[in-house]
Amino acid sequence: MQAIARRLVIIIPFLWLMLFFLVPFFIVFKISLSAPATAMPPYVPTFDLSAGISGLFEKAKEFSFENYIWLTEDALYRNAYLSSVTIAAASTALALLIGFPMAYGMARAPENWRPILLMLVILPFWTSFLIRVYAWIGILKPEGLLNQFLLWIGVISEPLTILNTNTAVLIGIVYSYLPFMVLPLYSTLEKMDYTLIEAAEDLGCTATGAFWKITVPLAVPGILAGCMLVFIPAVGEFVIPDLLGGARTLMIGKTLANEFFNNRDWPVASAVATILLLILVVPIVFFQQMQARAQESGR
Repeated sequence: MQAIARRLVIIIPFLWLMLFFLVPFFIVFKISLSAPATAMPPYVPTFDLSAGISGLFEKAKEFSFENYIWLTEDALYRNAYLSSVTIAAASTALALLIGFPMAYGMARAPENWRPILLMLVILPFWTSFLIRVYAWIGILKPEGLLNQFLLWIGVISEPLTILNTNTAVLIGIVYSYLPFMVLPLYSTLEKMDYTLIEAAEDLGCTATGAFWKITVPLAVPGILAGCMLVFIPAVGEFVIPDLLGGARTLMIGKTLANEFFNNRDWPVASAVATILLLILVVPIVFFQQMQARAQESGR
């Protein structure tokens, strides 16, 4: 019975992954190999089981990667991918710079204060994501709260143009995904043995040196987990660039939505989604390798 229970524990997650990840991915990949058409759905299916196995093999001879070739030839998609990765990387770096001191302060706070601080970090999730993004429009627009405050204290003489820029997108992404950076960092730093820092300082190490030589290396698993949790969804983000970035912000999420709903070119849109998924696989594999190395080092 124990052996069966162990197998079920392993099989159930794999079945869940296959049902909700692999099956949708193969559907999207199948559409990416199709040709666009003025119909409903707006593409000519590549796989058609109605013609039987022989018809399926005949269709296999017509496989074309023309949609993927089109993505490499059109500068719009290359620039969209590059812009998305750049904005996501910058947002991840900013979230790490802000989140690490927050997580460190929470981990060093008295134990009776930690649940309260943790609740404050999670508190934004109690409000709709869309409402929180819309709130930033009221803050960042020319007549918004931020410009009014800066004008009131005399820092600026005229309103700043922040909304509908990449800066607004960075602010929105960092704000929205900051808890995903803080939580794994806090989990790692809370378990750290702080007597190591005291021992290092007793041996003549400065507080700054002890931080970089002890705290940061021990926090690497939390740093990697937080960076992956921020970077991966930020690359394909659509709502924040659409509301805060406007037409000037070029990100692959907006391009993908435009191909699906405006141009109704489902094959090209599916190819864009497939390439995006492959781009996101790279940091996931890197994270797994880093975790394996960390476990080996621990052993």
